[in-house]
Amino acid sequence: MGGKYRITGNKYPRMRRPRRHGRLVFVAAASVVVLGVTGWGTLQLIDVFTGSDTKASAAGTGTHCATGAAVRSGPSPAASARTLPEPGAITVNVLNATPRGGLAKQTADELKKRGFRIGHVGNATKEFDKKVKGAGLLLGPASARDTSLPVLATQLPGAGSRTDTRKGTDVDLIIGDGFKQLASQPAAQKALAALSAPRTAAGTPQKGC
Repeated sequence: MGGKYRITGNKYPRMRRPRRHGRLVFVAAASVVVLGVTGWGTLQLIDVFTGSDTKASAAGTGTHCATGAAVRSGPSPAASARTLPEPGAITVNVLNATPRGGLAKQTADELKKRGFRIGHVGNATKEFDKKVKGAGLLLGPASARDTSLPVLATQLPGAGSRTDTRKGTDVDLIIGDGFKQLASQPAAQKALAALSAPRTAAGTPQKGC
């Protein structure tokens, strides 16, 4: 260029593009959104590692307490009354394994009064004669383990109980050296009622419930 438009000196005018204010506004808004999302994510992480555990613990405790209360309020699903035979359906052989005479007959007579059916009455076999040290021993087939033998045991607390390989359903009451007498009839009836009662599982709340 020449004339009045001639450029002199060592400084030149800079030709700048006009600023785009819209772009700056968009960048600023995006920055705000990013910062907001980052802050929200941080709060969520803090809640996960602190607050959620507390809530879960509280919820778990409440659930456990509710469960315990439900169990305490009634019998468990597995609770049921035991089906046991009546004394009249049980045949008892009364055998005396002691040197004292007359015990087998006296005991058999008392059991008969209480409704039991009486089978053989006499002395114990050589296998048990003078070898039963406790109050007595109850013997029966495997099928009597949870039926006839528990019922008979209510009449003679402290007697041992076991099964053998016999055939049939009869059970033996073998009188031992420690025998004094059968349980009183009221006590025996109470024990039999408890034996037949439904079994329940009571819930035990944890500390803090």
